[in-house]
Amino acid sequence: MKYRNLFTPVRIGSVTLKNRFALAPMGPLGLSDSEGGFNQRGIDYYTERAKGGTGLIITGVTFSDCKVETQSMPNCPNSTYNPVHFIRTSREMTERVHAYGSKIFLMMSGGFGRVTIPTNLGDFPPVAPSAIPHRWLDKICRPLEKEEIRSIVKSFGDGAYNAKRGGFDGVEIHAVHEGYLLDQFAISMFNLRTDEYGGSLENRLRFAKEVVEEIKSRCGDDFPVALRFSVKSMIKDWREGALPGEEFEEKGRDIEEGLEAAKLLVSYGYDALDTDVGTYDAWWWNHPPMYQEKGLFRKYCRMVKEVVDVPVLCAGRMDNPDMASAAVENGDCDIVSLGRPLLADPDYVNKLRSGRYDEVRPCISCHEGCMGRIQEYSMINCAVNPQAARERVTAYEPITKSKKVLIVGGGVAGCEAARVLAIRGHKPELFEKAGRLGGNLIPGGAPEFKEDDIALADWYTRMLDKLNVPVRLNTEIKKDDVLNGDYDTVIIATGSTPKVFSLGDDAHVYTAAQVLNGEKDCGGTTVVVGGGLVGCETALWLAQHGRHVTLVEVLDKLMAVNGPLCHANKDMLERLVPFHGVQVMTGAKVNGYQDGILSVTTTDGAQKLSCDSVILSVGYKEENSLYHELEFDVPEIYLLGDAKKVSNIMYGIWDAFEVANHI
Repeated sequence: MKYRNLFTPVRIGSVTLKNRFALAPMGPLGLSDSEGGFNQRGIDYYTERAKGGTGLIITGVTFSDCKVETQSMPNCPNSTYNPVHFIRTSREMTERVHAYGSKIFLMMSGGFGRVTIPTNLGDFPPVAPSAIPHRWLDKICRPLEKEEIRSIVKSFGDGAYNAKRGGFDGVEIHAVHEGYLLDQFAISMFNLRTDEYGGSLENRLRFAKEVVEEIKSRCGDDFPVALRFSVKSMIKDWREGALPGEEFEEKGRDIEEGLEAAKLLVSYGYDALDTDVGTYDAWWWNHPPMYQEKGLFRKYCRMVKEVVDVPVLCAGRMDNPDMASAAVENGDCDIVSLGRPLLADPDYVNKLRSGRYDEVRPCISCHEGCMGRIQEYSMINCAVNPQAARERVTAYEPITKSKKVLIVGGGVAGCEAARVLAIRGHKPELFEKAGRLGGNLIPGGAPEFKEDDIALADWYTRMLDKLNVPVRLNTEIKKDDVLNGDYDTVIIATGSTPKVFSLGDDAHVYTAAQVLNGEKDCGGTTVVVGGGLVGCETALWLAQHGRHVTLVEVLDKLMAVNGPLCHANKDMLERLVPFHGVQVMTGAKVNGYQDGILSVTTTDGAQKLSCDSVILSVGYKEENSLYHELEFDVPEIYLLGDAKKVSNIMYGIWDAFEVANHI
């Protein structure tokens, strides 16, 4: 078995895990009830990942403090607010998790401090170790009183005790990591205190030391306590993070201090270090978008592993099993944490173990369903898996009669509809006018950093083949084909087409899709018109391949109409574009293109840009003409995907799942 080393036992303190996989902790938004316990969604969500073979389940952040930061995160469990209820709901969940041979740790938060999400703050003033700027708001934080620190420390002991009673096998502390409250105390940039909690590294780690000592005193030395730990901060300045490959002066925690901190934290009693790099000032590190390389934390985890004698966990786009196996074999880490990959496919581990990795649904690192929805709607989901965190309410509906269903269009909406229909027992047939499935995933996945878009298209191709769904490529369906086909149900998912307009020399004006697909060569110097997500990614990709690119946007900032995008993705892309030499012009209107000169009007007046081509990336329009030809002739007909409304991958998949699961 190729990945056998990933299925060997490993110990964290007194607890033995059956394999080297952990569910990385992710915000548990929407997974608790109003009394601070786990709701049915939360219980089902964590149990499903245990059923899928994951050796260690680590919950998202939960709270024990009920006094200092009472409004820091809504809809999250709280281990001290209503102990009886918390223990009861925890027991229901941990007993189900244990049935599958998995272990489960409760992640406990020390608080958010200066990084509290503004919508969750309400009228409460933000707190921090010192009077420092809030991460998001133009406010100065209130320094914590020593009595408040002691209150939080005691709440950790109470909460961990309740977690142990609730059946949890251990806890993970959140954390000296990502710039949360305990990390703010640990980093000298944020901690300006002159009492015993400030100054030396030992003093700045005192808060974290007292937390583990309190938990061990209440729960015993044999109750494991892991720590979420960032070995390096990646901070250039307040609210300014570094990019990969950028030379900068570290203003936060550097590697030298990070490794010293790791040794101290283990000496204090922490049984494992769940390691990464970054802070909220550079949070595209802790929440890596597709623009970050896969396995980006491995070298940092290895540094930590070389100086401590406890297990090191490594997350950060570790979904490639060859990479994961090598990381364990080479001593980069002891345990591989999968966060978003286990949102996308809760059965990842069992599929890998049984030689079915080709069936694993890929995560595309888009953050649309997870971080994007957490920050906007306080709920965790997944763009490519509509059932994530909704396992019970989106279970496959049984059918009483199998229907013959025509699906026109092989983008994500058409493919998802066909997949779900086939699983439920219907007989879908899919027709696609192009030569492969995937729709806009194909041009969208052309840049190397979007390789997982292609992986998703390939996954749909494999799954429809395994489900024996007839797929006809290079076939355009007309109205008569539908009416003469004896179908019970028709789904139109014909996608969208790029918006275009004439600039004069249209022979050298291309769409982004044409360039991304390799149908047109933009030359050495080009102008991308449209600074939305597609335009920015196209400009970045071209610049990375040595083209001289100018990006022109009529609005006053890039990606102004895209959303909700996770800030980790948006903020990183905004900085990558100029970092790679793309000239950005906002508040600029293009007027015409003739003889290799593009005329542009800006707030500074008229400008002329010399370029070999112009690339239009000004949006898409729905292609729904076939639907309107059929809507009054077919009793059961549905319009899905971009053909219904131009949107993102998530809503294309989600809408298709909803409709296909109820036919």
